[in-house]
Amino acid sequence: MKFKGRVWKFGKNIDTDAIIPARYLNTSDPRELAKHCMEDADPEFPSKVRPGDIIVADSNFGCGSSREHAPIALKAAGVSCVIAPSFARIFYRNAFNMGLPIFECEEAPRLINEGDEVEVDGDTGEIVNLTTGKSMKAQPIPPFMQELIKDGGLISHIMKSSKENTA
Repeated sequence: MKFKGRVWKFGKNIDTDAIIPARYLNTSDPRELAKHCMEDADPEFPSKVRPGDIIVADSNFGCGSSREHAPIALKAAGVSCVIAPSFARIFYRNAFNMGLPIFECEEAPRLINEGDEVEVDGDTGEIVNLTTGKSMKAQPIPPFMQELIKDGGLISHIMKSSKENTA
């Protein structure tokens, strides 16, 4: 499982309200959420982000309320994965439940700049900044969590598994 894309960079303590502001929580339509993803942190982000792009942030990404809308908005906006030194625990779980890969890497905020092109190998945890040639290491995604991501999240994974078991 590999991800390659252009980087959007954010700082420390990006909370779920910055990822998807509460004023848009009256919908759970991923396309609508994507239109407002990260707009309070960067008003231009929803119009600039492209499918496959990667977010690199500093520590404690996804803190705040436990809304599932945050990883849904990121994924629907086209973000292929998020890299940060640490994630809020509930966001970490929600991200995988929604099929959004995240990678913990202490060095990423220091070695990756906005606009860089980055490649992430989910099997090995290797992150390569293709712009600078620098490499760093994140925790690889365990195989069972890779299945969740490939299936589009926990609900899709359960539905797929139940269909396979009844066939």
